Amino acid sequence: QVQLVESGGGLVQPGGSLRLSCTASGSIVRFGDMGWYRQSQTPGNQRELVATIGSPAGGGTTDYADSVKGRFTISRDNARNSVFLQMNNLKPEDTAVYFCYADHFLDPMGLQGYDELLGQGTLVTVSA
Repeated sequence: QVQLVESGGGLVQPGGSLRLSCTASGSIVRFGDMGWYRQSQTPGNQRELVATIGSPAGGGTTDYADSVKGRFTISRDNARNSVFLQMNNLKPEDTAVYFCYADHFLDPMGLQGYDELLGQGTLVTVSA
């Protein structure tokens, strides 16, 4: 079984920065796309896909939600089975629980498909 564990959340003032980390452990085969979701604690809010990064085989392409473009940067360390989210110029509306995800292939060739794994989340609060 493979698990994802996030860290790096906390309280920061508007305009500040945080770096989130997510590391996988367990019986890892290999990962495809990895990324970050967030969900605010306002009742009824949907989970938002914040950033994604492709596998090295796919060129490591990144993509971002319009709301974070130019402020957030996603990266990954494949040797350490980790994905990161550097968040700069944080705004109160960035306040949310941030979840990392990873597409975990069930076999080395990817012929058996993959599971989308989700971490337990880390809370980011942006407030003066």
